[in-house]
Amino acid sequence: MSVETAQQRVPVSRGRLPLGVYLLAFSLFAMGSAEFLLAGVLPAVAADFGITLSAAGALISAFGVGVVIGGPPFAIMTLRWPRRTTLVATQAVFAASVTAGLLTSDYTVLLTTRFVCGLAYAGYWAVAAVTAIGLVTPDRTARASGVVVSGLSLAMIAGGPAGALLSYFTGWRGGFWGVVALTAAGAILSLLAMPATSAGEEPSVRRELRTMRRPQLWVVYAVTILSTAAYMISFNYLAPFLTGITGLPGVWVPAILALFGGGAFAGLSVGGRIADRRPFHALLIGAIGILASSVLLAVLAGQAVAVIPLVLLLGVAGFVLNPAIYGRVFTIASEAPTLAGATAVSAFQLGISLVPALAGVALNAGAGITSVMWIGAALAAVTVPAALLDRAISRRRSDSS
Repeated sequence: MSVETAQQRVPVSRGRLPLGVYLLAFSLFAMGSAEFLLAGVLPAVAADFGITLSAAGALISAFGVGVVIGGPPFAIMTLRWPRRTTLVATQAVFAASVTAGLLTSDYTVLLTTRFVCGLAYAGYWAVAAVTAIGLVTPDRTARASGVVVSGLSLAMIAGGPAGALLSYFTGWRGGFWGVVALTAAGAILSLLAMPATSAGEEPSVRRELRTMRRPQLWVVYAVTILSTAAYMISFNYLAPFLTGITGLPGVWVPAILALFGGGAFAGLSVGGRIADRRPFHALLIGAIGILASSVLLAVLAGQAVAVIPLVLLLGVAGFVLNPAIYGRVFTIASEAPTLAGATAVSAFQLGISLVPALAGVALNAGAGITSVMWIGAALAAVTVPAALLDRAISRRRSDSS
């Protein structure tokens, strides 16, 4: 399935990005909000179902596992479907699963619905990325991918907190009903406004699987996992870090977390523009930026005047890489991008899922919260040679062709 062939079948825009790209971002925002919302209502869920807080936390893990393992099989299963059909179908399954979870009083059913939500979310994300690059000219694919991924960062900084606030006034289910409404709106808008893009040449499962055997693709996946874990480990522990180490009042924490999100949004915008022309620069700038920000956060942990702007810079650096990662995946797997894109989604989620385990090792050993910043720095340091290896392989192939 050639990206270039698909682009010939869809009207493209050389000025502004097409409306469909922003619609994909909106839908990812709606669905992604369910991932970040649950963390804010865990105590209420535990009390409602009569379960422990750790059992309630397993609902977060169930969603993550669904995303990690669901994307590639779903990509293969829907390979011959029209993309708009796949997008709407995954949104429908997602909304139905959230609704089933809201209507049940059985913990096992709720756990199952969270897993199914993760599967549907992974399927949507993978197809959304491929659809976005089919809506633009080849020189704007990284920027389009960045806009789509921005829906996820917006879910992190706005959707999750807004849903938690709504749940505070309406009960924990209120925020999730909002997710259902937004997801349904995204599905309806997709039917009305999304071009009926096709796969171009006849889809081939064998071609998709053959593409996945390319070692360079797995180097990019390694960059994805390492870099995502590198900035997310610091983000996930910012609240105790800011209050316990930096000494800021708790009331400041939401604003500083939003500052990270603002940096992420800026990073996606800048990274998308850089990655279309210099993808390796974007990868290296992001990895080195995460490394420097993490080290400085650990060293200057007690200085609020330094920590606050460093949180912003960490957000910028972390998300500068994302458009370049998608750009590299779709360049390497240009003739068979669906499975490769789905695996990229799984790699992102795997990076996020590694965070609790990595942080847990340090914290359970008696290390302080600052240790997670050093772990983030170490992960970013390993990302740099992985990105350089990707560049070296590309240059060698270019020289031999």
